[in-house]
Amino acid sequence: MSSETIIKMRQYVGEFAENKDVAREIRESRIRPALENGDQVILDFSEVNSATQSFVHALLSELIRIYDVELTDMITFKDCSATVKEIIGIVFDYMLERD
Repeated sequence: MSSETIIKMRQYVGEFAENKDVAREIRESRIRPALENGDQVILDFSEVNSATQSFVHALLSELIRIYDVELTDMITFKDCSATVKEIIGIVFDYMLERD
């Protein structure tokens, strides 16, 4: 039976998510193991005002490459600002159009 893994992004990135190394660390140490375990991943962006496209790309692109469009059913994005939502959409669109 799968469970939920909730990742509170604010504790890793503060109010502005920009560090690609931090994004990679979150992806490899928290998101990927949870997905491999069959967990539903919730990325909680509460109190994160904005993010760079390079941060979101480092966070998600490798996972999109592995799971393709199914990733949208495996990860939930919670409490995203309009800016963060838009950037997540741009990264998904870009990665899914590449193939």
